[in-house]
Amino acid sequence: MKYNFSDIIAQFSIQADSFGIKPFGSGHINDTYRVTTPTDGREFLLQKINNYVFKDVDGLMNNMLYVTNHLKQKVSKAGGDPDKEVLTLIPCNNGLYYCQDEQGGYWRMTTFLHNTKSYDLVTTEKQAYQGGVAFGRFQYLLCDMGADILIDTIPDFLNIEFRLEEFNEAIKNDAAGKLNTVQTELDFLLSRADSMKDILQWGRAGILPLRITHNDTKFNNILLDEQDNIQCVIDLDTVMPGYSAYDFGDAIRSIISTAAEDEASLGAIQLNIPLFEEFTRGYLSQTISFLSEQELKSLIKGVLLLPYMQAVRFLTDYLNGDTYYKIQFVGHNLQRTLAQMQLLKMLELNKDKLTAIIEREWFGSYNTRTAAMQPIRPSGVQTQRL
Repeated sequence: MKYNFSDIIAQFSIQADSFGIKPFGSGHINDTYRVTTPTDGREFLLQKINNYVFKDVDGLMNNMLYVTNHLKQKVSKAGGDPDKEVLTLIPCNNGLYYCQDEQGGYWRMTTFLHNTKSYDLVTTEKQAYQGGVAFGRFQYLLCDMGADILIDTIPDFLNIEFRLEEFNEAIKNDAAGKLNTVQTELDFLLSRADSMKDILQWGRAGILPLRITHNDTKFNNILLDEQDNIQCVIDLDTVMPGYSAYDFGDAIRSIISTAAEDEASLGAIQLNIPLFEEFTRGYLSQTISFLSEQELKSLIKGVLLLPYMQAVRFLTDYLNGDTYYKIQFVGHNLQRTLAQMQLLKMLELNKDKLTAIIEREWFGSYNTRTAAMQPIRPSGVQTQRL
């Protein structure tokens, strides 16, 4: 579709007489463009918001505004540079932070962060550590902001009960006539369904606090500087109320596997334990001051839950006839399902080892913090093993 970029950009308060524009990035949800104003060299990112996925655009943008304003205040107070470390939203001439084009499409603009880079895959232990620091610090900076101020930009996005309801409906309907070919996969996933509800049930019982979480902690949602140190967490569309274990588990899912999400050779799917260790060390170095011990216990459950949930979603789509995820070939969603199931099997086999690493890094982070600052121990933390 062709867009009238002159009219769209004119709605933002950047006062540009002329501009250059070209597509930017490889995002699957929103269309993104890099905008340059040649007279003064300023650069911005212009995004078309996918309002099919994000139906409440006003609520979405309010979420982003609340969160970025809070982050900027905290970063500034800590002596950092909020313009580099936090996304900056550009207001429109009418005071809103989004506008509409002639076709009713929604658009937003942010400043462009120079001298940064992102990676789709984690290849070094330093990158894994910096990823842990980035997402841990993101939660830390927002831990004093009430989650109830934000809306759910995608309702039930990480609600495993909802995903299992969709799964059972797909089994019941068998819309694509594939049910009799996946009995082994069905048995595997359904046998674990009850145990995968623990985080949600702990939250409902008040055992886990509802926090502001990112909910899409892929590594490419972090911008690093030229030395591979963290600079900024991006892609804030899914920032909403959630549990810390969701962010930890989703990040680990994208970091720990030695193969792609849709790897066909299941034997290639192994665990990169050193990357897990470094991410965990970085994450807990930032969250030690506010995570409760029950949240600590929930982290390993998040590590198991996220690949399980993704397998459920892939197989649901396969049974429905591949109506949600884009596929590259017949059976792609089943191949994705098998890969996520294999990852889950490897995680289950190594659960005790991974739990011991989390525990070790937790007390290591606590002891380091105690030696440096002599803080009061976080509420609810006991010196017992997990």
